[in-house]
Amino acid sequence: MEKTRRAAELQIAAMGASVYEVGLYNSEAERTGEAVMLPRTWDVAGLLRSMSWLRLQNSTGRNIYVRPRGEHDLSLVDDLAATSVERMKAARFAPALIVETSPGNFQAWLKHPCPLRKELSTAAARRLAAEFGGDTGAADWRHFGRLAGFTNRKEKHRQANGLFPFVRLIEAPGREYTAGTAFVAQVEEELRREAMQRQRERSAAPTYRGGATKSIDSFRSNPVYGGDGTRIDLAFSIYALSHGSSTAEVAAALRSRSLDHKGTEKRQCEYVERTIRKASQLLDQRGFVHGRER
Repeated sequence: MEKTRRAAELQIAAMGASVYEVGLYNSEAERTGEAVMLPRTWDVAGLLRSMSWLRLQNSTGRNIYVRPRGEHDLSLVDDLAATSVERMKAARFAPALIVETSPGNFQAWLKHPCPLRKELSTAAARRLAAEFGGDTGAADWRHFGRLAGFTNRKEKHRQANGLFPFVRLIEAPGREYTAGTAFVAQVEEELRREAMQRQRERSAAPTYRGGATKSIDSFRSNPVYGGDGTRIDLAFSIYALSHGSSTAEVAAALRSRSLDHKGTEKRQCEYVERTIRKASQLLDQRGFVHGRER
C-alpha cells in the first residue's frame, strides 16, 4: 500500500494540477449491473486520502485512470515504445512524467509553458502523438492516463501466474520540455492557417437552389446543437435537401469544415455519404421528395 501511495503521490506532484478527475473503469461491470465507469473528482488531498478505496476497486477489476480537471498545461502521449521516449528527450521534448502501463509500453505527459485552451491542447496532443509514434486516436485535450501504483487489469496483460502487471512510475521530474514555447507557437499558427482556409472554403461554397436560404454556418452558430458537428451536419443536410439542394451541394457544404478527425479521406467520404443518406431517409419518412411535401 505504501508503494502504491508513493507512486501515485509522485505522479500527481509531477502533473502539477490542483484538482483531478479519476476514472475507475471495468468493461465487465455491466454483467453484474454496475456502472462501467465510476467517475470521481478530488483535489490532491482528497485523492491521496482515497488510496485504500482505489486499491480495493483495482483489486476487484477496475482500472484506475487520472487526468487534470478543466483546461490545463499537459499533453498525454499514449502507447509509446521505449525508443520513442528516448527520441522525445533527444528532440527537447522530455516528458514531465513517464509511466509504464504494461511491460514495454509507456505513457508520457508533457508539460507546456502555460495552460492551453481546448482546441490548442487537442491539436498539440495530436501533433505530439504523430511526431513520436504515439496513439493519435487517444490524443485530445482531456484523455485519461493510468495512475501509477495500481495494476493494469486488461485481460491481455494477465501474466502466467494469473496476476496483472503494475503500472510503474518511471520518471517524474515535473518539468516543462525545453521546446515548449516554440512548439506551442507552431501549433497555434497551424490552427490559425486552418481557420483561414476554412473561412476561404466557406466563402467559396456554392449557393443553394430551390428555397434554401440558410447556410451551414447558421446551423454551426446555432446554440441548440451545442457545437456537435455530427448533429449540425445532419440537421443541415435535412434542411438543404428538403429545400431542393443537390447531394453534391450538400456534400460540399459538409466539407467546408475539417473532417480530419474522421480519419482517412475514404472515411471522410463515407461519413459525408452516410450523413446525406440518413437525411434522405428521414425526409422520405416524413413525406418529403425532392424539396416538396408528398
